[in-house]
Amino acid sequence: MYKLLLSWDIKPSLDQDYFEFMVREFAPQITNMGLTPIEAWFSAYGDGPQIIVEGMTEDRKTMQTLLESDEWKALLVKLMEYVDDYQQKVIIGRPDLQL
Repeated sequence: MYKLLLSWDIKPSLDQDYFEFMVREFAPQITNMGLTPIEAWFSAYGDGPQIIVEGMTEDRKTMQTLLESDEWKALLVKLMEYVDDYQQKVIIGRPDLQL
């Protein structure tokens, strides 16, 4: 199993638009691309990222193909309209939360 760890902060005053995008576009599209959403965390306060999302694929090739796809790149462009401080990393997965 390989995990994709994503984190970001929602741009000020775009909360409603962001959440609509996540429900209507982001989550369905990543699932259609072969990434299984595992967990999503929202931090109301603190110094860390506001949002942390975990998704997984069964193998490295699937993850690599997904991250190199035009669909993923287009989805990230759209996500950047709503977020700042975007970070991502791919790790070998365990069943628990990994940062």
